[in-house]
Amino acid sequence: MTQETMVLISTLRTALKMRAAAYAHMFDVMREQLGLEKALEIGKEATRRLGSEMAGNYRQYGPDDLQGLKEAFLGAIPGGGELFIPEVVKCDQDELEIYFQKCPLKDAWTDLDRSDEDLEHLCDFAGAIDAGMFTSAGFTFAGETWKPGQSGCCRLRVRPGVAENKSGEN
Repeated sequence: MTQETMVLISTLRTALKMRAAAYAHMFDVMREQLGLEKALEIGKEATRRLGSEMAGNYRQYGPDDLQGLKEAFLGAIPGGGELFIPEVVKCDQDELEIYFQKCPLKDAWTDLDRSDEDLEHLCDFAGAIDAGMFTSAGFTFAGETWKPGQSGCCRLRVRPGVAENKSGEN
């Protein structure tokens, strides 16, 4: 790894720690003022919307080019595979499944001594970005975020979406 790449990875890790801290503070304030359920609802909707804005990079592959989606998505992961360590578990015409062995957001929350319960909620909060991105790109999303007792982090499960009917008929 070149010195330039190491600096880039370090910069990305720092930026992701800041994003993780921002999510954690927003979650804490919303939970204190609105309760857990409403905090999760609002947080997930906000990150889902962010993901929807990012969908443009992947719409050309929807609703069913999972191989193309895989290549484009993996190629766009910040820091390559260094920060998230993605593992493609499956990629066929029925499903693209990617397991993330690491997550810098989850690592940052762990470094902040967040409880397993908070980690689960924060992963759910942040993970809504994927649902927004993949569904807005035309796919069906069935991912799973980290739960206590599991290793690694989330699993993205992307399936073909419904093709648009150009004639307007169902």
